Amino acid sequence: MQVSIPTISIIDALKEDAIFIDVRSPGEYEEFHIPNAISVPLFSNEERAQVGTTYKQIGQGKAIELGVQIFSKKLPEYYQTFKNIANNNKHKNIIVYCWRGGMRSGTVVSFLGTLKLPLIQLVGGIREFRKLVQAELEYFSTIEKQYIVLEGNTGTHKTDILEALQKENYPVLDLEGLAGHRGSTFGGIGLQPKSQKEFERDLVFRLRELQDSPYCIIEAESKRVGRIILPDFILKGKDAGVRIHIHSPIESRIKAICDTYQFENYHDEFIHAIEILKKRMKPNLYNQITESFNNRQYELFVKLILEEYYDPKYTFAADQYETPVRFVQIQGLEDGIEIVKTELNSIVKGMGLLTT
Repeated sequence: MQVSIPTISIIDALKEDAIFIDVRSPGEYEEFHIPNAISVPLFSNEERAQVGTTYKQIGQGKAIELGVQIFSKKLPEYYQTFKNIANNNKHKNIIVYCWRGGMRSGTVVSFLGTLKLPLIQLVGGIREFRKLVQAELEYFSTIEKQYIVLEGNTGTHKTDILEALQKENYPVLDLEGLAGHRGSTFGGIGLQPKSQKEFERDLVFRLRELQDSPYCIIEAESKRVGRIILPDFILKGKDAGVRIHIHSPIESRIKAICDTYQFENYHDEFIHAIEILKKRMKPNLYNQITESFNNRQYELFVKLILEEYYDPKYTFAADQYETPVRFVQIQGLEDGIEIVKTELNSIVKGMGLLTT
């Protein structure tokens, strides 16, 4: 007997004010999910691994039997969870998805549907959503846009200035914010770095918001931000962009970095990250850096690593560009925001771009 399962495409689903339910394992959900989707996993990470191993080693039949055995124990709680969601959202469609729109979401929708819960299965699962994200990235890669690039040595408030500009509705593309990473060896400490799929999902949503702007403002980044690889069209836009190079006193930079990274709260994590840099430094410098950090002389640690390691690397990278550059001198964040805004408005006006 064939069971009729109500379905919906990803295009139509995203047009609705619907509730999305992700029935994949917590690990799958964590790596990538539809924005605001609720995680109600059919299997735990360990259970999913067991079912997968059974499928590979014995076959589909035994894997289905194991899945049914695991799921049957959860039915009362699972039913109650979906019932509560349905009762609290009586005027919204509840759309259920798994990886490919196959057995997991189909089982949930068909079984709970017989218990009068109005669920809809997403055709193709989250894989169709992923295809949509990739297609939109390809589309945005074809749109010509002027890039204005904030650059400067580490600690010159570039990220803070970008965040302030975005709050004032400047067309900022905050790549580090979208990646959940500050872009250095220490960049993920204290944050929750995103997967490549999550980054591309959130990037597409931000590009949609900036679609009508003839320019966007980014920070000078390398090809990688943590484990994230930036799209080629953004890198090309950066390389051809107009640059604003920020200078700031070393004292201001040291304070900015200490405030941002909160070394005392993540001391052990930083010790591990510093060890990664050992092979890239001269032994004497490495010993000075580790000694100052272990002694919790954080300002000295920052001064050493800036002047002897990061600044030379950044200067070398900046010297490779031949695009127009404007140099600005700031004392701290507050005056930095105003000074950069003045330069931005001058660039936008001079290039005949629309103002925000």
